[in-house]
Amino acid sequence: MIDYETLKARAFAPVEQSYTQRDTILYALGLGLGGDPLDAAHLRATYERAEGFCALPSMVNVLAGPGFWAMEPDTGLTWQKILHGEQSFTLHAPLPAEGTIVGETRITEIIDKGEGKGALIYSERRMTDKASGTLIATVEGTSFARGDGGFGGPTGPVKPVHTLPETEPEAVFEHRTLPGQALIYRLSGDYNPLHADPEVATGAGFKAPILHGLSTLGVASWSITAALADGDPAALTHLQLRFSSPVYPGETIRTEMWRDGDEVSFRARVVERDVVVLNNGLARLG
Repeated sequence: MIDYETLKARAFAPVEQSYTQRDTILYALGLGLGGDPLDAAHLRATYERAEGFCALPSMVNVLAGPGFWAMEPDTGLTWQKILHGEQSFTLHAPLPAEGTIVGETRITEIIDKGEGKGALIYSERRMTDKASGTLIATVEGTSFARGDGGFGGPTGPVKPVHTLPETEPEAVFEHRTLPGQALIYRLSGDYNPLHADPEVATGAGFKAPILHGLSTLGVASWSITAALADGDPAALTHLQLRFSSPVYPGETIRTEMWRDGDEVSFRARVVERDVVVLNNGLARLG
């Protein structure tokens, strides 16, 4: 069972991670970029000599994290029942195409939804460039601990979700994922066998290994800049969303967008099954 004060005060050692242009390219390939090697927008993220080559902003999600710490026995968490509920990131400065990042993680709040209803764990990671000390990004996530409600913790406030317009989308961008995309994306650091091993996937109730949620997030973030920022990934400075359903590698992700100045409301759905996979999205450009 969760001990609220102990878990909220949990100390995380700073994580230092060095990465190269090769890692930056590998991350982009794990989103399915490079599927059109003649597209300049694809090359900007997958070819180090391309004009405007840069790291995709969403790459901050896979750098300098604490790993799946919920598996550690002193947390009191039923880690087998934890789902990734929400994710956001804010860029305070451009992510270098290569370098060393230091990440510092903390738990910001734990919400008790009640016995049998689970708990919400809010976390934050601040990431700085080791060489300059510049704050690069703040990454926030919400974990839904389905098996850990009823521990006597605070019952609110729960973070509100962004409300999407009820009108038809003003812009749409489709991106066909690759059949082997999860096998590439996992090389950026998430080796959960659910995304690679057919037996593990079927045992978890899926017909096949599923794509990492953060790969789907990366596809949506890139799609927004491809559709609304002339293919310039660096235009994206903030993104937040809620995960709602998994994607199977090889499916087409359709990102639907509504723009209001620098803000973009969005959701993403799988075309083949007409299922919303990312919801309540908000992005900022510029």
